[in-house]
Amino acid sequence: MNKIILASQSPRRKQLLEWAEVEFEVIVSDTDESYPSHLSFSDIAIHIAKNKALKIVNIHNPVIPVLAADTIVVCENEIIGKPKDRDDAIAIIKKLSGKTHQVITGVYLYQKDNEISFSDTTEVCFYELTNEQIEFYVDKYKPYDKAGAYAIQEWIGVVGIKSIHGDFYNVMGLPVSKVVKFL
Repeated sequence: MNKIILASQSPRRKQLLEWAEVEFEVIVSDTDESYPSHLSFSDIAIHIAKNKALKIVNIHNPVIPVLAADTIVVCENEIIGKPKDRDDAIAIIKKLSGKTHQVITGVYLYQKDNEISFSDTTEVCFYELTNEQIEFYVDKYKPYDKAGAYAIQEWIGVVGIKSIHGDFYNVMGLPVSKVVKFL
């Protein structure tokens, strides 16, 4: 497989591509993550991923493919972003506790005027979590850089997730098997 550019600083996306033995280099640039209000949740994730990729394309004009992704969490028809601080992280996980939410990753691949975009949705159901469990997780793992304020591969995923329907790796940040198929 040829080398690609990963337009993401996510350590989880890097790890997933390494596990899939995809050769890549990381190039990132600050990107506006706003979106038009009329978009569906899936289209929002794709829109943000596309903006990330095209910013790299416009700056560097690479000859190898550029891969970008964006993951959003949706609970009760509301996008749950990254927490601002400890209190926000606790409030977010309390909102997810005992409920099913969707993790949607938008993926955008670009190479010389050839574009591929898609999204992948995984449903995640949490057990009802105690305040002590939530505070322990937030204080120990500090999930401030994660949409939905949690990482499925950490403690909370091991003890707090009742079920998932869909791609586990999508919840980590990249539906890597689908990405590899397109590469």
